[in-house]
Amino acid sequence: MLTTEDFTHFPVQMWEKVLSKVKKAVVFMDDKCAEALHWCGGAAVLLEAGARNLKEFSSFEACAVNEPKAVFVVSTLLKGRTVDVIKDIIFLSHFQYCVVFTTVAHSVHLLANNVTTEMEGSPVFEQFEEKLCEWMGNMNYTAEVLHVPVVFAPVSQQLLLTPTFAHLFPLLSPDLESLNEKRPEKKRFGSLVDVDMHSLPVGLQLEIKSLASALNSLFEATGTREECFAVGPMSRIIAGELANHPHAKNRRKIAQNKASIIFVDRTMDLTGAVGHQGDNLVEKILTVLKRLPGHVTDVQVDMLELTSVQRTPHSQSTLAPGCLAQTQSPAAQSLWEAMLTNKHKEGVMEVRRQLVETASKEKLPIKMSMGRVTPEQLCSYMQLFRSSWGALESHCGVLQLGLATAQTLGHPSLPRWDACLAFERLLLQALGDSDFPVMLRQLLPLMKPRGGEDSTLGWRSREDECGPDELILLLVYLYSLADKAQPADQDTQGTLEKLERELIGALTLVITRETELSPLLQKLTGCANPEELTTERAHSTVEEMFKTLRGLSHTRDHLKQLRSVYTPSDGVHQATYRPFLRQILEEVFHPERLECPDIEHMSGGLTDLLKTGFSMFMKVSRPHPSDNPLLFLFLVGGVTPSELRLIKEIVTTHKPGTQLCVMALWAVGFDEQQRMELPAEQRRSAGLRIMRVPPRSQQTSTARGSVPRHHRGYRGKPNAAHRNTKMTQSWCKIG
Repeated sequence: MLTTEDFTHFPVQMWEKVLSKVKKAVVFMDDKCAEALHWCGGAAVLLEAGARNLKEFSSFEACAVNEPKAVFVVSTLLKGRTVDVIKDIIFLSHFQYCVVFTTVAHSVHLLANNVTTEMEGSPVFEQFEEKLCEWMGNMNYTAEVLHVPVVFAPVSQQLLLTPTFAHLFPLLSPDLESLNEKRPEKKRFGSLVDVDMHSLPVGLQLEIKSLASALNSLFEATGTREECFAVGPMSRIIAGELANHPHAKNRRKIAQNKASIIFVDRTMDLTGAVGHQGDNLVEKILTVLKRLPGHVTDVQVDMLELTSVQRTPHSQSTLAPGCLAQTQSPAAQSLWEAMLTNKHKEGVMEVRRQLVETASKEKLPIKMSMGRVTPEQLCSYMQLFRSSWGALESHCGVLQLGLATAQTLGHPSLPRWDACLAFERLLLQALGDSDFPVMLRQLLPLMKPRGGEDSTLGWRSREDECGPDELILLLVYLYSLADKAQPADQDTQGTLEKLERELIGALTLVITRETELSPLLQKLTGCANPEELTTERAHSTVEEMFKTLRGLSHTRDHLKQLRSVYTPSDGVHQATYRPFLRQILEEVFHPERLECPDIEHMSGGLTDLLKTGFSMFMKVSRPHPSDNPLLFLFLVGGVTPSELRLIKEIVTTHKPGTQLCVMALWAVGFDEQQRMELPAEQRRSAGLRIMRVPPRSQQTSTARGSVPRHHRGYRGKPNAAHRNTKMTQSWCKIG
């Protein structure tokens, strides 16, 4: 019988196909593929396979005369900017052998070129091979174009992420308005539930088809026949695309293994994503530490404690950061699993235990101490490894996880986590006794600029109070938690609108008074620094944000059973938040196998359709998610480590023998909140609507080794199509 390890090993198998081609080659890779490789061994596996160098996929990169072979690994269609960059690199180099790997299947390339029928062979790839030879300057040179779905990142034994599709997110109410604008009045959609695949923008359709193709490759490699289920509008579209994938019909006929996969829209429950109730160490690490550049699943760990370098304002730029992805060390992998799935206190205690045990093995002069774990204590343990380079190299993985823990425990923003948690608990208890406007009014006293003067507290510190990021999260928490944030009567509606206008004004003031814009505020406003941000721009951004917020409390309106994540107090028990994922799994593993109308089975062919139709008149059992020994839970959006622990506990309690694998687009830190709060126009540009990148303007061809026209006479920033992004540091792991 298949286990989850068979599926988490699939990404490594796919990278082996790439490794078979990299001997004596210079490898050019984009950020999304680099992040997937980051969790499958990193640059080390490429170099061990014989690669000569690893470079960023950029028009500003090239190779020397003595480097005749290149391998390109990209996560995009072979169109537009991707083609331009490959062409630029070839023109500036002296290649005789080029291999291009794309994660996008050939069938999706056909659709992107408006070819709707299946064709023999791979004509799009073959034409591109001819183009590569033409750019290299000799049609007798060798060129290969291959599809390999290197889109999965095995973050743990039970968690697969797909950073390649991290920009996908369930549709929100502003998106429905955008779709309806382009449709005749009589054909406009009444709700997001009515939206189908063909009504989506072409770019978004291609992204969904690419995701379905990658999942099909996963099931094909493991010989699995899957039953698809969906909860939510976007999940329904993705599950339907996978169920009816053209290459899946023959696979399902001969597949020996069976599995169920449930797609769930993240917007069904954003309370769990933005709330601070998660008692997990990794969740706090992902929240407070800075992201690795170009990554959505890993953070930067300051390695200065392991050196003798003096800490200065510029010292961090002299040392490559560490990270959480430790794929080479079994001890580090074991520690990572414990940190990811245990409670916060248990995770911290395990970090200390591992550090003490490791130091003892290396016979370092460690001083044992019991009681509360402090960041100073953890740092003192790790500083002992400075004196032994061999020990430092051998246990670098454990040390990086230890440093991440210490830096999180000592982070100045961590106390605000407890402050937000306390306020969320107050809102939770008060929600059942008060109407929604009263709940919103409780947020008004918090809407004050940080570091300002308060009549009762005097001058307030920026360290101990909520900033705009936390205030936005509280708003998302409340709107997502409330079942109905739109009152029925006119008087209450008028009160709510007036209160929202007050909140918009107050939050605008808070944002404009910030001395530094956080990554969240930069994405929301489109401004890199406070000097660029005008009051008008901040006000319009917050107004757009509230339009999205109003729709969050209605994302479950179409459901028949799982309509609420809030259980009010009954006088004996306190009000509680009931995670949506908990409710789904309890329905799946119910001992009586009750059919939940909200978990929709997506038919994959005529047989399934007939079975579904006859079940209305005869006793024909419909497929149930618990029918199969293997269950996939695919979150269309992010997943938090706390939710991962919750899922594991529920499965262990209700059906211990079930093999369960969680799949998501990314791990929730602040990225989740940044996506859900982007104004509609920015969400489209951020990838909610994947728009085609127009080809670069016509330019004269350049001779081999010369500089492309758009680089000549360069005096400022490169144009948007060729902006050189900061080199990803996914390969800069110590040791």
